[in-house]
Amino acid sequence: MSEDFVIRRLADDDWDAVVELEHDAYAADGLSEGREALRSRALASPETCFVLEQRGAVRGYLLSLPYPPQRCPDLARTEDAAFDSGNLHVHDLVIAEDLRGREVALGFMRYFRARAEELGFERISMVAVRGADILLRLLGYRAHREVAVPASYGRRAVYMSMPVH
Repeated sequence: MSEDFVIRRLADDDWDAVVELEHDAYAADGLSEGREALRSRALASPETCFVLEQRGAVRGYLLSLPYPPQRCPDLARTEDAAFDSGNLHVHDLVIAEDLRGREVALGFMRYFRARAEELGFERISMVAVRGADILLRLLGYRAHREVAVPASYGRRAVYMSMPVH
């Protein structure tokens, strides 16, 4: 990833940019959750939620939280509590549209995986939507089609995971 980018923990002042990025990425597919649901995920584990900044502007974000293996949050509900789990679930990863396809997301994911290892997590999971499972397989994620994903993720959603080490 280029020197232009800084990855840092999500801060309260970042929410307007995060909500805008999330809406731009998912609203057309009916997958947009809105501010309160997104915030509830971040509040469950603030030390595992990050933004990608370029020249002072938030250009991407990653929200993750400890979650039981082979389960995932329902997009239609907020999170009530944090789980004690060795599995770190990537709830959402969005990169600004003009940065997609430029390996920015790969750099962000590498950073995140190293951070998950530092924090002692054993696995990383996520739900791939809109065909993202193809890219995630290339990164080492394994599809778990036997895991039921809430309907709120859409028809093509696939639960995936990989070991941290």
